[in-house]
Amino acid sequence: MESRSGKVSVTTENIFPVIRQWLYSDQDIFVRELVSNCADAVAKLKRLVELGKAPTSQEDYRINVIYDDDAKTLTFDDNGIGMTADEIDKYINQIAFSGALDFVNKYQEQSTDKSGIIGHFGLGFYSAFMVASKVTINTLSYEEGAQAVSWSSEDGMEYTIDSSDKTSRGTSITINLSDEAKENFDAATLRMTLRKYCSFVPVDIFFIDTKADRLHEESEAKRKSEAEEKGEEFKANDIAYAPINNKEPLWLKKPADCTEDEYKSFYHSVFNDGNDPLFWIHLNMDYPFTLQGILYFPKTDNVYQSLEGRIKIYNHQVFVADNIDEIIPDFLFLLQGCLDCSDLPLNVSRSALQQDAYVKKLSGHIIKKVSDKLTEIFKNDRPSFEKYWSDISVFVKYGMMREEKFYDKVKDCCLFKTVDDKFFTMDELTSQKKQVRYTNNKVAQAAYIDMAVKDGFDVIVLDEVQIDDNFISFLEFKHSDITFKRVDADLSGNDSDDDTKTKLRDFFRSALNDEKLSVTAKALGADSMPALIMESEENRRMQDMRKQFERFNAMQNGTGEPMNLDEMFPINTELVVNTDSPLIGKLRALEAMGTRKDETNRLAQHIFDQAKLAHGSLDSEGLSRFLKFNSELLAKNAENI
Repeated sequence: MESRSGKVSVTTENIFPVIRQWLYSDQDIFVRELVSNCADAVAKLKRLVELGKAPTSQEDYRINVIYDDDAKTLTFDDNGIGMTADEIDKYINQIAFSGALDFVNKYQEQSTDKSGIIGHFGLGFYSAFMVASKVTINTLSYEEGAQAVSWSSEDGMEYTIDSSDKTSRGTSITINLSDEAKENFDAATLRMTLRKYCSFVPVDIFFIDTKADRLHEESEAKRKSEAEEKGEEFKANDIAYAPINNKEPLWLKKPADCTEDEYKSFYHSVFNDGNDPLFWIHLNMDYPFTLQGILYFPKTDNVYQSLEGRIKIYNHQVFVADNIDEIIPDFLFLLQGCLDCSDLPLNVSRSALQQDAYVKKLSGHIIKKVSDKLTEIFKNDRPSFEKYWSDISVFVKYGMMREEKFYDKVKDCCLFKTVDDKFFTMDELTSQKKQVRYTNNKVAQAAYIDMAVKDGFDVIVLDEVQIDDNFISFLEFKHSDITFKRVDADLSGNDSDDDTKTKLRDFFRSALNDEKLSVTAKALGADSMPALIMESEENRRMQDMRKQFERFNAMQNGTGEPMNLDEMFPINTELVVNTDSPLIGKLRALEAMGTRKDETNRLAQHIFDQAKLAHGSLDSEGLSRFLKFNSELLAKNAENI
């Protein structure tokens, strides 16, 4: 054919794609685009063979990605449909003309299978110029009598088109790497990039490192020569190339055909997690949109690890992005999985979604499938659901607060674990009492828990501090007749008379040298502690809010006027003296005698420190004082043995 040159045609409607260096946030994205083009070319040929419009071939379809470290070139080669000179003009020289869309429109009446073609060839191809000093296309169409064509350009705008000596059907795109790209890409980086974007591309992909091949050949030649010199038999070690991708990921199979071991094996291979997943959801639907995938509920060692989930989004088995929030609500990011949706309305970079009704429906469907799975396990196998709860509770609670539809679906299977390891739903927990008692540290707050249990409460454990404070406020908003109180917020017992209260208040204030100390007196039982600290639920929540402001003050780092947090959030606690305690009775008798005042005051201080220790609010100075006095008491007891 006659050699000719020209300038790429750009129209007003598609001028933006020309500015290719701004299309993609990651430079390595060109690998995905060019492999996608190769896969498209193969899919088109398969379709034509299916329709009887192209001759059948015994040749296996494949994509070769060839890296030549010596020449600093990277070649993407497929044995798909190929292109004619006219198609080069149409799909390459006219930027943003969608070859895939044109092909589907042409044959949509003749084939029921619309899947498998994902590319916008003209646009994706131009991503190569982000890393290229020159790009060359050699292509030969499947059409009988077609002539091979060569196209080359150094800047993506000016090109030269000529005849090619290519003899095999398909397209080969060779990139001469730019100086910057030479520094950024080597064989190892390219192999990792292919695995990142192309692990499930539906055509076998072979990565060929020509330098490694050459070194291997030299090594084999040397071995052969040495064997011949020694008169030994030479056995060649041939390089066995295997596809780097799995073109049939598990989500393509029907759920009924998948085994538990297959689900676990697929999870381990994709996410490199040594733990088995708890359970999973296999999505496989064709209407009203095409959606396939598997979502896994991971097992976590702690609550914070569960925030590191990742949902990979694919389009016709080509990786698009992690955690696209237009279709995956943020609370689902706690899960791990793969979702393949061929109908995604992607923008030109394939890395973001346009906002439309379709995407909202897709998101709603995923939420429904997840909530349905949770309720199904709860209803059909509650023991297993309870076993999973410690791993999924953060996900469920966060989802309930973030998404109303999810809340409506799962509110009846949200569980609360008690201090004695029983599980209740909200309805079960509040069937007798509309007040819920909880602890966030069942060891430190054991004295309070014992009292609440004696009062007939099933004390629940809420120790996921990053979410539980907000969650109980959320539940109180949803259930106006229910209140949550920590076990130290309310102590049951008969109030003492005013005279006793006044005397005990004055005594402890004097003994502790604190005229503002809040003191009351209750009959808590002879076997209860001599005194306890009581902190209202309102005050506790205010102190949690104070911590947030303290972090804000720290972030200010002297750049602004610090807030007076003592005025904004005063600490209001109350010392509750147990008038049933024999120790308090002895203390009152000593105080009434008016003798040994120093010892009486020191004992009062010790009782107060013990109350703060049980409450979890004893500071380091108080702890040192408490331990010192405790050691003295033990020593005195030892002398009397």
